[in-house]
Amino acid sequence: MTDVRVRLGGEDVLLLPERALFWPRTATLIATDFHWGKGATFRAAGIPIPVGATSDDLARLDAALLRTCARRLVVLGDLFHAKAGRIASRTLAELRRWRGLRSTLEMLLVRGNHDRHAGDPPEDLRINCVNAPAFIPPFVLRHEPAESVDGYTLSGHLHPGIVLTGPGLQRARLPCFWIARRTAVLPAFGSFTGLAPVQPGPEDRVFVIVEDEVLAVGPRAESS
Repeated sequence: MTDVRVRLGGEDVLLLPERALFWPRTATLIATDFHWGKGATFRAAGIPIPVGATSDDLARLDAALLRTCARRLVVLGDLFHAKAGRIASRTLAELRRWRGLRSTLEMLLVRGNHDRHAGDPPEDLRINCVNAPAFIPPFVLRHEPAESVDGYTLSGHLHPGIVLTGPGLQRARLPCFWIARRTAVLPAFGSFTGLAPVQPGPEDRVFVIVEDEVLAVGPRAESS
């Protein structure tokens, strides 16, 4: 795995190819837009969607937690996609089994737009839920991007992606971290979320995720 170290709000953080950000000083893993249960929601509507996205996401989440030794997980909104997905027995069974193995992990959900419709997670998952913005100085934690006078904003919601063109005109749409002067937008963590193209400003930095690497496509960054 190849991470990228950047400095945000005066703090060193790592951008991880697992589609998450790690804040070493506080042993905090930060991710967004899991949209768990989205497949179940589609299947409940009669749309044939393969099962397995939640299992894949949990395996990737475990990999990031183990690799970083994070003690706290912060989700910047949209943990569940919709109420139908939240209450799907298969989804909840997987999450409960995983939570049982991660009983000492502190979890915080900063509610996003989908969370308001889906409702909070079941109490036995032991996830502390708060409305945005939440503050863990110097960071302002919220779902939808917005600058704040109270600190540097970490957010999600946009599912940012960027299209790269290679030799022979090959094109690849890749998830990315989009970092501006006062805000950073994290890639969607969920594997069944889709990507939306972003339009970075001239001073912004973009880091794409290519398999197990995070690569700068903007100004230089220090790899770790």
